[in-house]
Amino acid sequence: MTEQTQTTACDKPDLLKVDDVTLQYKTPQHLVTATYKVGFTVQESERYVILGPSGCGKSTLLKAVGGFMAPVSGTISIHGKSISAPGPDRMMVFQEFEQLMPWKTVLQNVEFPMRATKKFGRAESRQRALSMIDRVKLGKFRDAYPHMLSGGMKMRVALARAMAFEPSMLLMDEPFAALDALTRREMQEELLGLWEQFRFTVLFVTHSIEEAILVGSRILVLSPHPGRVRAELDASRLGFGEVDSAEFGALTKRIHGLLFGQKLEAVAKGI
Repeated sequence: MTEQTQTTACDKPDLLKVDDVTLQYKTPQHLVTATYKVGFTVQESERYVILGPSGCGKSTLLKAVGGFMAPVSGTISIHGKSISAPGPDRMMVFQEFEQLMPWKTVLQNVEFPMRATKKFGRAESRQRALSMIDRVKLGKFRDAYPHMLSGGMKMRVALARAMAFEPSMLLMDEPFAALDALTRREMQEELLGLWEQFRFTVLFVTHSIEEAILVGSRILVLSPHPGRVRAELDASRLGFGEVDSAEFGALTKRIHGLLFGQKLEAVAKGI
């Protein structure tokens, strides 16, 4: 059963609408239902997090929003128009660092989408790339190649490349999952710092409860496979300064109960 939770009122327009979406994909042995009748809306300039256990369809849902797969049923629309293919209004940031082209420098990697799509001219692409590289604190490494960078630095390059393109929405699929704990926290802070500057819209996927609360203004909690909406929660008042607060702890406990409560109860009963 879905838990309905009142969120903070906001007069910003809806950017993304996911309406009763069921997603499936084939494996050599099975037809897998990844999500079942999932629905939510994301407003402009919002940090919206999809949270759930492994295998609940989080990444599959993000790919559908990116236009890389079509729903079996339901609709996905951005700015009121149905999504049918990838587009420059949605830029994806994955956790795999191989998304950077190893034969290109940091500057060339950040420039590439702008140059390839001809969204901006050569001079403007260069200027925007240099500016964004400086903002993610990689100005001294603009001529370096990916193999010369640490994992956190590679992620900064990926963020710079996405943000320089000015997408309507940034789609982030567990982008910090492969990083060590300290670098992961630094990158979470980096992301929020960039958001404070640009107020872009973020659709962020994670399986970490703490990360969901720190990064998100709203959190969509999905059930275990197949993913169904368990709850939508307001986390807009919480952040790094409230990690040790009672409110942060209470929300963490609540989400933990939503994700694992039924499973723990079944274990206790010996089911």
